[in-house]
Amino acid sequence: MSISLTVNGASYESDAPPETPLLWVLRDELGLTGTKYGCGVASCGACTVHVGGEAVRSCQVPLGDLWGDVTTIEGMSEDGVLAPLQEAWVHHQVAQCGFCQSGQIMQAADLLAANPDPSDDDIDAAMAGNLCRCGTYSAIRAAIHNAARALNGGGAG
Repeated sequence: MSISLTVNGASYESDAPPETPLLWVLRDELGLTGTKYGCGVASCGACTVHVGGEAVRSCQVPLGDLWGDVTTIEGMSEDGVLAPLQEAWVHHQVAQCGFCQSGQIMQAADLLAANPDPSDDDIDAAMAGNLCRCGTYSAIRAAIHNAARALNGGGAG
């Protein structure tokens, strides 16, 4: 039985069993390796993607339970142009090892979609489930504030 899904605006068919975690379909079938496997139990956030516009842990979303289109880190930029959030990440040199950063960016995008001008407390609460072994939390917070300004027409400075 084939399952239809839309990822980053493209339509796909998967023959994986419905209980297969979305993470493995993205990485192994579609070759979208920006989404990382971290813990496998939705505790670290490395596998965060958007389903139906909502940030979710793809390691815990069965393929058969998808409720909307999927966006991965690869779908954040358009025509090779980085999204404002990605630009802010680069500007603030957030990534050290980089392993968690795609999940961090996807979670931050969800936050900014819901709250275009978050406080430090808002950011800390929204990002609490995304772990960074390198401890770049202050740079992540600064990048989110920077992206919020840019998205609200205030420039990236």
